Parts: sequence; C-alpha cells; structure tokens
Amino acid sequence: MIMGPIIKNRINTTATCLCFVLLICSMTVHAADKKNDSHYTAAGFFDIHVCNWPDRPPFYLALFGSERFAEIESVRVDDAEGNLVTYLNLKKYRTLDRKNKPEKRVFLTHTPIPGDASDGWFQATVRLKNGESFKARDYVQHELIGRVSSHKPADGAEMATVPVRLEWAALPGAGYYQVFIRDIWNDEKLIFSSKLIRENLIELKPGLLEPGGLYAWKVHARDVDGDIKLGDFNAGSQSEWVEFSIE
Repeated sequence: MIMGPIIKNRINTTATCLCFVLLICSMTVHAADKKNDSHYTAAGFFDIHVCNWPDRPPFYLALFGSERFAEIESVRVDDAEGNLVTYLNLKKYRTLDRKNKPEKRVFLTHTPIPGDASDGWFQATVRLKNGESFKARDYVQHELIGRVSSHKPADGAEMATVPVRLEWAALPGAGYYQVFIRDIWNDEKLIFSSKLIRENLIELKPGLLEPGGLYAWKVHARDVDGDIKLGDFNAGSQSEWVEFSIE
C-alpha cells in the first residue's frame, strides 16, 4: 500500500538538503578559462540561480564557493541595477572534501525574486578580513523552467516487478536533468543521485530497488551546464516527489 500525505509532507522538508547535493555535484571546473570567466575571482566562485520549486514561489539561490572561506568577511550580491539583493549567510554552508585538494566551503542563501526584477549582470562583492575585495558577476535571465511531469512510475503506482528505468516528459528549455531516489522504508535515505543527463529517462542498475520496497523519486531540471555567461546554470526546477511501491 502507498502511504499518503504524512510521508509525502515529511519528504518535502528535505528539499533544501537535496538542493545542496545537487549544487555540490554540479560545482566542477569547466573547460572555460577561469581568467576570462567573470564568475571566478581569486577568492572563489559566484553563481546565482532562478529556482522553481513546488513548495514555494520562485526565488534566487545565490552561492559562493571558496577555499579561502576563513578569510571572508562578507559577500554582498547586487542586481543588474545595482540594488542590494542579499548578503550571503556565512553561517550556512556545505563543506566539499576533495581528494588531494584543499577543503572548500559553499555558502548558499535563498532570497525572493522581486516583481520588478530585470535581466542583466548580477554582481557579488567579496570582502576579506584583511581589507581586500573582489568582484564576480553572473548574468541572470528571469525566464522560469517548468517542473518535470508525467513520471513513470507515476505517483501511487504499485509495480508488479522491479522497474529497470525511470522516465518523464521532456521539458521545454531543459538541457540537463538529475534524478534522486529515496528509500522510504529505510528512513527516507537518499539511495541514488544521478550525474547530469541529457535524456528524459535513466536506466537503473540491478539491485538498487528491491521487491517489497516503497520509494520516492524526483527530477531536477536545468537549462545549461557551465556556461561562461550564465554560470553553473541559470534556471532550474525541482519536480514533486513521486512515490511508488513494488510488490
């Protein structure tokens, strides 16, 4: 039997943590020369996304990743008109432990998108405790990407056999997808997060899902990957969690 809203509401509270997984997975060095990429400074990497999640109005997710995190005093983000958008909360971060590389912290802050927001170059001013400052820029376009739908297996599906793939409707404007699966019976543990994929389906490895299991899955969509103008990506969305059981 599929359990109802109690489980689904509890899963929805994990959306922020899942977003951290997504961002950490996507924060890689791309082929673009850092010296010619305005997202990079000697203090770290800046990006700001336009997010469309199912549980809240559209918002900005601003981030700054740095190996020099202990030196940072403040990170101010201004919009294309020079107006203050937000200061990053330096108490909220995730740590990236990278093999044979220094530790990196990624500071992330959510902030509402105002009704009169304009496209253009947003700027982060990074001030260090020694008085130095750096400026990074990211171009923001305010078009939203819709949320993935038409999941297969669908919400509430009772599968007679273990599914070998997950599918969904192709989403206009989405260039990449990332899939997440949780095991409901195992304390809602995140058991799978895919790499970025281009197709609107993913094949599952044998043994990932088991007979008698109850699972939830969702899809994150994004427009680009590592664009020299739009950054890590510009617009992203998360679908609802979709639950299915296996006999």
